[in-house]
Amino acid sequence: MTRPISTTDSIIQSSHIAFGTSGARGLVEQFTADVCAAFTVAFLREMRARFTFDRVAIAIDRRPSSPQMAAACIGAANSLGLKTDYCGVLPTPALALQSMTDGIPAIMVTGSHIPFDRNGIKFYRPDGEISKADEAAIISNPEILPNYQPTLPEPSNRAKENYIHRYTSLYPASALAGLRIGLYEHSAAGRDINRDIFERLGAEVISLGRTESFVPIDTEAVSEEDRARGQQWAGEYQLDALFSTDGDGDRPLLADENGNWLRGDILGLLCAQHLNVEALAVPISCNTAIELSGAFKAVARTRIGSPYVIDAMEKLNHHTSVAGFEANGGFLTGSDIETTSTTLKALPTRDAVLPALVALSAASKKGEPLSHLLATLPQRYTASDRLTQFPTDKSQLLLATWKANPERLATDLALPADIRSIDFTDGLRATLQNEQIVHLRPSGNAPELRCYCEAETPEEAQALLEAGMQSLRKQA
Repeated sequence: MTRPISTTDSIIQSSHIAFGTSGARGLVEQFTADVCAAFTVAFLREMRARFTFDRVAIAIDRRPSSPQMAAACIGAANSLGLKTDYCGVLPTPALALQSMTDGIPAIMVTGSHIPFDRNGIKFYRPDGEISKADEAAIISNPEILPNYQPTLPEPSNRAKENYIHRYTSLYPASALAGLRIGLYEHSAAGRDINRDIFERLGAEVISLGRTESFVPIDTEAVSEEDRARGQQWAGEYQLDALFSTDGDGDRPLLADENGNWLRGDILGLLCAQHLNVEALAVPISCNTAIELSGAFKAVARTRIGSPYVIDAMEKLNHHTSVAGFEANGGFLTGSDIETTSTTLKALPTRDAVLPALVALSAASKKGEPLSHLLATLPQRYTASDRLTQFPTDKSQLLLATWKANPERLATDLALPADIRSIDFTDGLRATLQNEQIVHLRPSGNAPELRCYCEAETPEEAQALLEAGMQSLRKQA
């Protein structure tokens, strides 16, 4: 039967799928085969206008809907006369690394940390992540969707081995010797790869929490269940550290020897310090300990989302070494970085393994617990949470009301001190006279309102968060 003539832009627009801070995201039922094919064709047509290539790399996370979506993407790529390197289940940064190594575009089918009834697609140019301008070009591309046949070939292991080599060549084989690392595997795309890397570097790895059911781990809003689980596992197995990632392996979750999970931006700060990074790009939501540390010649603050961090890193490229990270812990290298043993090639996309390895290696080299590294940093603490199923338009209306009337913000949230200043770089970030910070922002990936609170002690940060969340729930 002949397919009706449709253009990629009309198919995408009628799907109601939009680009968020990290790829196109939507409900699983919105990602029909034709929608996945339309995104693929539009993306590859845009890439062909600027790059020369004869194949595309494609990988997936462990969501139940991901294989079917990938099959449509592969079929669409084949209909354009392109070969496909199907990498199977793979962490997003591993796919990005292979894409840049081979100089070809890549498509990652993943919803990252969002619930399993949703999914998404991330796109990579041969030279790295797509930009916001690329996103606009993809959704407005008027290509006719060709006939295609969804297919899912046997996966290749080449990208996996390349990613493992990137990190096992960074340190000596004994770098993590003597460490007992709990690996909270759940349904993470890189769970087997992470074990391989740690073991090749000498660590003893204890497998924990492995499941074939998808688990939407959010590294910015660790659940109370996972907080308790981390502490229980650390004591039960006498761990030196506990490591996990979100679903597609670009956001880390690292706990110290007591099972206490590190904030992603604090882990990023440790990593950047120990890599001797000269200039940093970080979102406005990250902890102010970054500037207070005095470790960097330049720190650029951006909107939330890796495209903005990448853009800021490019503007810092006159510095010797440039990196960036996000509050979720995903670490980006914007330049090659020289280490004692090798040159770490630039990988300007979020990665979960690098910051964990750097922190664990630094602690192991000093012969100290991971918690001792944290004690060397300026004492600023962040607590965060989110209101789920909170419509984005409602979040934006609230923020607009408070922007116009800051006094009402102080009253509505029962803030403990007067507001000194408000930053509107991304959402609403209020600094109080007592140096505490409350940052409110609608999620770019799901109908959620996020709240970040910062203070001089963890107890103060948590109290500020709990009071803020209680007030926000009254607005729901």
